Amino acid sequence: MSNNNQWGSNLSFVLAMIGSAVGLGNIWRYPYVLYYNGGGAFYIPYIFAILVLGLPFLILEYGVGYHFSASFAKAIKSINAKCEYLGWFLPVAVFIIMIYYSAILGWDGIYVILSFFKGWGADPNAFFNTSLLQVSSSATGLLTFIPVIGIAMLIGWGLVWSISHRDLEAGLGKVSKILVPLLFILMIIIVISSLMLPGASIGLSELYQPDWSSLFDFGIWLGAFGQIVFSLSLGMSIAFTYASYTQDNTDLITNTFTVAFANVLFENFAALGVFSILGYMSLQTGTAVEQLVTQGAGLIFIAYPTAFNAMGSWAIILGPMFFIAVYIAGITSILSTIEPLSYSIQNKFGLTRKKTMTILCIVGALVSMLYATAYGELLLDSVDTIINQGAIVFGVIIECIVLAWVFKAENLIDTLNRNSKTIKIGPKWLFIVKYFLPIILSIVWLGGLVDLYYGETTTALISMLITLAVLVIATIVFTRLPAKNPEWEESAE
Repeated sequence: MSNNNQWGSNLSFVLAMIGSAVGLGNIWRYPYVLYYNGGGAFYIPYIFAILVLGLPFLILEYGVGYHFSASFAKAIKSINAKCEYLGWFLPVAVFIIMIYYSAILGWDGIYVILSFFKGWGADPNAFFNTSLLQVSSSATGLLTFIPVIGIAMLIGWGLVWSISHRDLEAGLGKVSKILVPLLFILMIIIVISSLMLPGASIGLSELYQPDWSSLFDFGIWLGAFGQIVFSLSLGMSIAFTYASYTQDNTDLITNTFTVAFANVLFENFAALGVFSILGYMSLQTGTAVEQLVTQGAGLIFIAYPTAFNAMGSWAIILGPMFFIAVYIAGITSILSTIEPLSYSIQNKFGLTRKKTMTILCIVGALVSMLYATAYGELLLDSVDTIINQGAIVFGVIIECIVLAWVFKAENLIDTLNRNSKTIKIGPKWLFIVKYFLPIILSIVWLGGLVDLYYGETTTALISMLITLAVLVIATIVFTRLPAKNPEWEESAE
């Protein structure tokens, strides 16, 4: 492995992985999932999902990535040449996620500036949907370009390029050491400030009130497994790629537990802040917390600004700090989503890291302008649904089978245990990754497909089919294109 594709230290690897896991989903998805899936009772399936899905799968991805020390595509090809399609399918899917994440980052960048003077006005809902996004339910909205969003997105792409095109340690490694600790510090300040708000206890009481009967609802358990898949970015080839950059004798098992613990800590800490603020809103407006709870863009760009409008002097501290924290979380996540495709392209076509990142950032920035249109938000929802609920989980299932069965996961046990200074793995871990995980992931995937089919409009379904077609075509093209790097045909082992 060339030096420009290797972590300078284990700390760089761990912080980069934490930065990848700790992202927008922790802030705008997890609090909603926790609340609507039994409150305090949700922790039982949640912890179970971490132990039998999150940790075992991360160890598997880390182990195989470390074993091959090559890109995801090359490693999968080395396992079995017929599986190379999977080696490109997941990195391309993750790159598509990166493209629409840039839109959310752009929105948040605008709100960072607005937060200093509450520029969203008295009606945050109308401002976000009508004034800023100019939301159109028709695909003809693609013809209405919104310059301010486009500019904000291009600034984000510029930041991503300025970090990612450098050698791994000088760029991503160095930035992770700064941004990840800063993100945690900001979130701690935000949560402490939120807990001091009048009515915070109202929101927390609503959040943690356990509904024990929900434990008999199979959907709650699927919700927990789905949350862990998305929260830890399982099977997205990110963990695999990051592990392939590690140095010899890296303690991957301990690192797995560190990353998972940090992710759990952050998203539960974020939930404290979210529901403290919702409790404050409930007290001020007389509206029940249940009616205030939302997820996604509605929470970040509507509910929070509404709360800040009612806070007075508190908003001067919390507003900018919150949106800056969201921006940092977005940047650290986006930086991880470009790595799998970039490294695979470098491996197969012999391009330098700088050239590959430059090309991908230019292509990504151009395509992302679709989200800077009046149809952008609805397009984003459609693409996110088909990629996350459909393509990614399907790819994870196939990856689990390839890594556990075709590669034979038992080949990793001795190396992982030898490098681990604390926890050891054995037959139980092997049983989980070979039998339990493929079954559970298949159930999660089928459940997601059912929701997808019955919950979308015709226009949305067409957008999804086009996205899926682009993903499949790009996968075929990357797989079929002749390699320019003579080392590509050599085994990565």
